[in-house]
Amino acid sequence: MRVFKNKWFNNWAVKEGISENALLDAAEEIVAGKVEANLGSYLFKKRLARQGGGKRGGYRTIVGFRRPNSERIIFLYAFAKKDRSTISMKEEAALSLAAGALLFASDEQVQSLISAGAICEVLRNE
Repeated sequence: MRVFKNKWFNNWAVKEGISENALLDAAEEIVAGKVEANLGSYLFKKRLARQGGGKRGGYRTIVGFRRPNSERIIFLYAFAKKDRSTISMKEEAALSLAAGALLFASDEQVQSLISAGAICEVLRNE
């Protein structure tokens, strides 16, 4: 399983102090079926704890994943629960397109996206 985040999500995670390990832990939970909502079209809503806090008052992430056996997960979008409860239909449609493009991309296309800086791979920090 390879875990990715798009450029927007990466900038957001750095600003909010979200660690790579926290994203990888969340990805493992997603694979295990522990998600808050299946939005359809390869999109899932997953809670992410705020640093020093719990998941309940933390963040909501929108993640692209193809069940039951995908080789990739991509973190696409996130927001604080206090700021909004969900995404709009228009946002959902755009995120679904982005998720599908990565989930069905060839390894060469994925490498090209990494080289261009559009996505980056999430790696565990020891």
